[in-house]
Amino acid sequence: MKFVVSSAVLLKNLLNINGVINANPIVPILENFLFQIDNGTLTVTASDLQTTMTTQVPIDSADSGAIAIPAKLLLDTLRSLPEQPITIKVNTDTFGSEIQTDNGRYKLSGENPIDYPKIPDVNKKQSVELSSDALMSAINHTAFATSSDDLRPAMTGVYLQLNSDNATFVATDGHRLIRYRRTDIQTAESTTIILPRKAVSMLKNALPEGVPVTVEMSQANASFTFSSIKLICRLIDERFPDYENAIPTNNSNVLTIGRADLLNSLKRIMIYANRTTHQIRLSMKANSLVISAEDLDYSNEANEKLLCEYDGAEMDIGFNAKLLSEMLSNLSSKMISLEMSAPNRAGLIIPADKDEHEDILMLAMPVMLNTYA
Repeated sequence: MKFVVSSAVLLKNLLNINGVINANPIVPILENFLFQIDNGTLTVTASDLQTTMTTQVPIDSADSGAIAIPAKLLLDTLRSLPEQPITIKVNTDTFGSEIQTDNGRYKLSGENPIDYPKIPDVNKKQSVELSSDALMSAINHTAFATSSDDLRPAMTGVYLQLNSDNATFVATDGHRLIRYRRTDIQTAESTTIILPRKAVSMLKNALPEGVPVTVEMSQANASFTFSSIKLICRLIDERFPDYENAIPTNNSNVLTIGRADLLNSLKRIMIYANRTTHQIRLSMKANSLVISAEDLDYSNEANEKLLCEYDGAEMDIGFNAKLLSEMLSNLSSKMISLEMSAPNRAGLIIPADKDEHEDILMLAMPVMLNTYA
């Protein structure tokens, strides 16, 4: 069995799915790509049992068959080659393969494709089509806020709530919560799933611009199909926190300020904050905001005064500057509003300008202020 393919095209497609492969997989054969040839098309699969990605590459071949090829060795070889047609020959008896170029030969020992885990089926219970740009925007606004605490598995993924009116993406780590809603994504039947963080990260890396994405969901799995790529992931089977009740209402104190001005000031002031808590203080009164920080262990302190619009009672509130700056960095709006009710209640960041189909809300939990004046 042999086939001819462009080295650059093959490398590009393999890099799209390579991130699925773990450095130390549970099953050794998962260190390999599964190559399957049929009707002039090469289908390559990468898997870690929880997440599986396939990509299809056009090739010149009249043969059909399959082999498992070591992923790292193959990628390192392709990265070092200039753009050129390469011939890959496969010995189906020994499961060895050989890459032939204009001036070189490279032999790789493969494995029996029968031992490669079967690609999971998604028994379609619900499906939806959306644009890759909408999905990418949802991922960019939420994925960074997922939790890394495996003791709370539901919070390690992105919660997706679909209904006839909109699609809502939610992520939280207990200290902040992001709710991203789109009115241009709808389904006839309501459904909810939790997408694992790794699958969301793989989508972020592989999604091209301006292509349709088909999402199919069953009780246990979800699949995303776009261009020549398909991603199938096992869903997180846990109950997501009741996020709606965590969002405070009646936030009568509203600060309106330039996002970049606030973000740049935070980055400067947090240098002087405690390295463990990253605590900063926002002191607000009529059209004035003072951002300050102090590290009592090293006697370091800093403060800046910013012009803003503030409608509400004079207030001092503390936040984790690291989390707050990360949230602001994942917005593109020129102006934002920070809506608050009290120093011990969560603050809401609302972008002033956004896409007509999207609604963005970011919640930041306050931290208890130190007693310095």
